[in-house]
Amino acid sequence: MSLFVDTSVWSLAWRRDQASSAPEVSELERALKSGDSIYTTGLVLQELLQGFSRPKAHKQIIEHFSALPLLVPDRQDHIQAADLRNTCRRKGKQVGTIDALITQLCVRHDLVILTTDKDFQQIATIVSLSVWTP
Repeated sequence: MSLFVDTSVWSLAWRRDQASSAPEVSELERALKSGDSIYTTGLVLQELLQGFSRPKAHKQIIEHFSALPLLVPDRQDHIQAADLRNTCRRKGKQVGTIDALITQLCVRHDLVILTTDKDFQQIATIVSLSVWTP
């Protein structure tokens, strides 16, 4: 399985003094150990770096993320993300700009999103987004 790991899961995995009991964190650990394909994008890296102010954490995040394939959205991804956001809005679901772009990347690259953000489950009721479930 190829995963796109959302900021919410990375944050749970790295922020806590104690290990998180969230099933999404367990799945991330399993995927890392088994060598599953894990993808990210610059927005997730940026969100994590903004959330961790200690220089040591900053360096560790950059180090860890350098090993992950980085998906770079192109013009069509931004167009499709805007269309996706508009479709969701017409169906009564508010979707943030970043979530729309992450969704587009997951759909385009046929990735399962690993997240604790319930907004992605709402998006998946409207578009063909695969959300990991325990």
